[in-house]
Amino acid sequence: MLRVRIPLLFLALSLSVSLAAAEEVNLYSARQEALIKPLLDRFSEQTGIAVNLVSAKDDALLKRLESEGRNSPADLLITADAGRLHRAREMGMLAPLKSELLAQRIPASYRDPDGYWFGLSLRARPILYVRGKVDPKELSTYAALADPRWKGRICIRSSDNIYNQSLVAAMIATQGEAETEAWARGLVANFARPPQGGDRDQVKAAAAGQCDIAIANTYYFGAMLDDPAERDTAAKLAVFWPDQAGRGVHVNVSGIGLTAAARNIEPARKLVEFLVGEEAQRWYAESNHEYPVVAGVEPSATLKAWGSFKADAINLSELGRNNPAAVRLMDRAGWR
Repeated sequence: MLRVRIPLLFLALSLSVSLAAAEEVNLYSARQEALIKPLLDRFSEQTGIAVNLVSAKDDALLKRLESEGRNSPADLLITADAGRLHRAREMGMLAPLKSELLAQRIPASYRDPDGYWFGLSLRARPILYVRGKVDPKELSTYAALADPRWKGRICIRSSDNIYNQSLVAAMIATQGEAETEAWARGLVANFARPPQGGDRDQVKAAAAGQCDIAIANTYYFGAMLDDPAERDTAAKLAVFWPDQAGRGVHVNVSGIGLTAAARNIEPARKLVEFLVGEEAQRWYAESNHEYPVVAGVEPSATLKAWGSFKADAINLSELGRNNPAAVRLMDRAGWR
C-alpha cells in the first residue's frame, strides 16, 4: 500500500504545480505596449502567471470584442476614458469583478458602482494658456471660456473625440443640459479655427500663435515637455486648473474591466489588483505622466510642478450615461 500511495501523492503534487505554472490571463489593451508590457512582465515574474497581450486602438478593441462575443479569448480589457468603459458595459462586453482590495484602493468615483470596470490611472483636462499672451488671473472656469473676450482664441479637438464628449457629459451631470448647451454654443463661437488634430496639435497651434488657449489632457502635455523635439513648443504654455472654487477640474481614467467571456477569472483578478499596487501606480506616474488613482502614490516631478488641484468628484460612470446626450448637444451647438 505504501508503495502505491507515495507515487500517487507525488503525482497529485506534480499535477498541482503543473496547473499552477500553466495559469494565464489574456489581455486586450489599448495602452501602448511600451507603457504596459514592463508591468505585465513584472507581474508574471512575481506570480508565475503568463499574460498574453493583444494591443490595438481603443475602438478597434471594442469592435473586436463585439464580433467575438462569448467566444472571445480575452479575459480583460484596458481602454482609455470612462465613457468607453461604460459603453463596453452597456454592450454586454464586461462582467462584474468582486474584490475587496480594489474597493479599498480605488476611490468610488473612479470605478463602476457595480464593479464592471476600475480606473487604473487618472488624467486631467485643464486649460493650457500661452505664457505672455494670457494672464492666468483672466481664467477661472470652463464656463467662462464662452465669454466673448475669448473670441478667436481657443483651440480644441473635434466633437467626435471621446475626451471632449466626456468633458461635456460631465458638465451635463453637474449643471444640466440646457446650461451646458448654451456654454457649448459660446465656446464654438470662440474657436480660433475649425477643430482638427489631436491634443498635441492644439498645444502646437497655440505655441505657433494660432490661438491663446488650448484644452488638452495632462499626460499629452507632460509627454511633450519630456520630448526634446517638442519641449520648447510645450514650454510656451502653462497649466491652469479651472473650477477650483466650484466642481473642480474635469478628470477621466484609463481603466480595466473583466470581459463577459473571461475564463481565467482568478488570474485576471490578481492582475487587476497588481495594477493598482504601489509599484504599478508609480510606473503610470513616471512613464506616462498620469496621476495615480491610489492615494499616497506620488505623481511625477513634471506633474508636481503644476501644483495640486481639486478634481470633479462625480462618479465617472456619468460620463458614459450622458454620452449620447453630449454628442447630440455638441452637434446642435455646431461643434464639428
